[in-house]
Amino acid sequence: MTSPPIAILPNTQNRLLTAEAFQRLADVPPEIEWFANLTSPATQRAYQNAIKDFMAFVGIRNPEEFRTVTRAHVIAWRDDLKSRNRNGSTIRHRLAALASLFDYLCEKNAVTHNPVKGVKRPKVDSQEGRTPALGDHQARKLLDAPEGATLKTKRDRAILATLLYHALRRDELCKLTVKDFKHERRGVPHLNVSGKGGKTRYVPLHPAASGLVYDYLEMAGHGADENGALFRPVKNNTGGGLNNAITPDGVYRLVRAYSTELGFKIGAHSLRATAATNALDHQADIAKVQEWLGHANISTTRIYDHRKTRPEDSPTFKVNY
Repeated sequence: MTSPPIAILPNTQNRLLTAEAFQRLADVPPEIEWFANLTSPATQRAYQNAIKDFMAFVGIRNPEEFRTVTRAHVIAWRDDLKSRNRNGSTIRHRLAALASLFDYLCEKNAVTHNPVKGVKRPKVDSQEGRTPALGDHQARKLLDAPEGATLKTKRDRAILATLLYHALRRDELCKLTVKDFKHERRGVPHLNVSGKGGKTRYVPLHPAASGLVYDYLEMAGHGADENGALFRPVKNNTGGGLNNAITPDGVYRLVRAYSTELGFKIGAHSLRATAATNALDHQADIAKVQEWLGHANISTTRIYDHRKTRPEDSPTFKVNY
């Protein structure tokens, strides 16, 4: 049988990848492919921290060494996390990250089985949220914490109000554009929020937050840049960096700094928990709160519903002899 004519082979003169680049990509270990396929920055951060911790514990230096991992290694890591006083939720999340990696390696036939399967994970009370929510008086103090009329304080007040009145995740806040802030539905101002999994939801804009954001935009001067980031850095940026969006880490540090000054050290997610808890405490319908938060499952929303734990609602106080 003769060899096929050269004419039917693909034309390599117009290829976008050089032969060297093609070979490099062909040699990429599946462990690296798995991480590159994680599209969410938040998931990337969480999974990267988990995998780095596991690699440090078992002494992995090269991606190929994952293929020698056994269930005993995973169990030892889980127990080490417990000894470091990591809570059950953190341990479950870290094991889930490692399991995701090995699921991918199984799919690529790099390993024969997933060593994380069968490893018992700590139980977590799904009805009790671990993220602390502020009381109403603390939330008011936090809203008033940025003092003065500088660009930074105006921006920080606007950010805190946007988080506390709309229960946004910090990633969602960072993705907001000026146009997203000026969105309207049936004549009512809304925030156009890009949530988890690329899902979009529309959240009515609270008047208190709206006024603070407009004050910030007026001083910042980018209110006409509709496709640009809504909340931006105000210093330590050169070469046009001030046009970029504030980062999730920047939002975390902002909330952390102001709350620490007030005597209660919290992260940005606590403001989401505060908004959800406050709405439920003031008789908001839980199904509406689920939609408002962008939760796929209402059981996640119930974590923020503390009405059943309020002492004043106990049957104890209904007893009357």
